[in-house]
Amino acid sequence: MASKTFEYAPAPESRAILDLKPSYGLFIGGEFVEPTDGGHFKTVSPATEEVLAEVAEAGERDVDRAVAAARRAYDKVWSKLPARERGKYLYRIARILQERARELAVLESLDNGKPIRESRDVDIPLVAAYFFYYAGWADKLEYAFPGRGSPKPVGVAGQIIPWNFPLLMAAWKLAPALATGNTAVLKPAETTPLTALLLAQIMQEAELPPGVVNIVTGAGETGAALVDSPVDKIAFTGSTAVGKAIRRATAGSGTRLTLELGGKAANIVFEDAPLDQAVEGVINGIFFNQGHVCCAGSRLLVQEPVFDVLLGKLKERLQTLRVGDPLDKNTDVGAINSKAQLEKIEELVTSGVDEGAEIYQPECDLPERGFWFRPTLFTGVSQSHRIAREEIFGPVLSILTFRTPDEAIEKANNTPYGLSAGIWTEKGSRILHMAQRLRAGVVWANTFNRFDPASPFGGYKESGFGREGGLHGLEPYLTFERGSS
Repeated sequence: MASKTFEYAPAPESRAILDLKPSYGLFIGGEFVEPTDGGHFKTVSPATEEVLAEVAEAGERDVDRAVAAARRAYDKVWSKLPARERGKYLYRIARILQERARELAVLESLDNGKPIRESRDVDIPLVAAYFFYYAGWADKLEYAFPGRGSPKPVGVAGQIIPWNFPLLMAAWKLAPALATGNTAVLKPAETTPLTALLLAQIMQEAELPPGVVNIVTGAGETGAALVDSPVDKIAFTGSTAVGKAIRRATAGSGTRLTLELGGKAANIVFEDAPLDQAVEGVINGIFFNQGHVCCAGSRLLVQEPVFDVLLGKLKERLQTLRVGDPLDKNTDVGAINSKAQLEKIEELVTSGVDEGAEIYQPECDLPERGFWFRPTLFTGVSQSHRIAREEIFGPVLSILTFRTPDEAIEKANNTPYGLSAGIWTEKGSRILHMAQRLRAGVVWANTFNRFDPASPFGGYKESGFGREGGLHGLEPYLTFERGSS
């Protein structure tokens, strides 16, 4: 194995480009303000546990202020602005995002723990791409849904985003909302607030009218206050448990709701699949972003004739993964986002061992400080094991086998989730046959974890409802009036 593994000298990305402030306020009405009834909390680097900054925690009155600012901006400015002018603001934001891409990538990796290669090459380019894409739709909404009537904005959107893709999830939420004429109150995750606050500075630089975008930082209580506030639309990405609570809270209120929740995706490898390509897809599907991905391919279903060969290739590939400093350009697997998440991963992995599955972890030295977990795979997994049923949200792969396509479909669909799936085969007819039968919102063929602003994303069952991205991502932020143009 040693002869197949290259030794890399450290190649750390410099933090000098960042201008981190010791403390940050709430972004309300186009300005950074101190909380009136909230406090402050510390945000730390998961790789080193160093405190990066103190951040304001919004209380109920602060959330009400933000919603009121969004309502004023909607009533007086944004909803009255010609659509082409709204589009110009989004184009301006997208260009500034590109200009400050390196700064955003470094901050995202520092605050989140993901490798700089992923922040630099995936997250930030996609953030700009989503703003560019929806900027183009701003003055074309009349043609987007023919026969539906005249499209009108919903009003004020409350948007709650997770910690796994902080800035990208903000773009998924904000870009379509602004393009359709809505204003927004955004609540980032408490462990990753810094890129959202840098985005607020970009909104100021783009001279976005005050109150069109407001950002309230805090923990679950802040999110609950936003759900209970008089907004017209709630968009939430996060855990299924919280999504259910939001659904109960908004039931009967008339507040529109879209939920993008958890997943337990099946990555299905047939015996005719190009195995070397499939190995890379499987590795990307589960170890990208440390497995902190709602659509991660955390269940690998392998057709029995190629199980031994594929398992050997996977174990070899795991030995080459580099775990360490997220700011090192050589790093493949970064830090787990928080101590709480690390403890959840450890608990579920322990359950896998206790229930009789066979664990494999590559040899690697983990840093002494920070939150780290080795890339892990399990064999001998049955469908009753917790590691095959529950979302681990970490770098842990459960491997099962199947004999026939029907068995693969039955096992893949045997989950309360329905967010994504992957198919690996050289037969196009088999891809179509499987894709039609898999209960998943997104099905990848001979690839995994590919995203595009023009493509919708969302799930079935306990993975939520509604779609984000593409033309479908506009609809939750629109109402349609008949007889008007």
